Amino acid sequence: MQLAKVIGDIVVTRKDDNLMGIKLMVLQPIGADGSNVGRTLVAVDAVGAGVGETVFFVRGKEASFPFYPVEVPTDAGIVGIVDHYDVIDEFTH
Repeated sequence: MQLAKVIGDIVVTRKDDNLMGIKLMVLQPIGADGSNVGRTLVAVDAVGAGVGETVFFVRGKEASFPFYPVEVPTDAGIVGIVDHYDVIDEFTH
């Protein structure tokens, strides 16, 4: 799993039938310190995330698991909304 900030949503007029009713969101992966890491990507949303929220997402085949038995054609999926997290500096503790 990886952290990301939801920076946008996507509206499409035509998409795969297995994506009907599923939100597509634009994610910016972030590091533990909140800084941007890597390139933006599109992910399916299994949890009802919104723009501006911090989420965690998975990549690969696991991204489609929340929609089982439907086989969603995706390689990235939002699986949780982050309420709060702490980063402990290993050098000071």
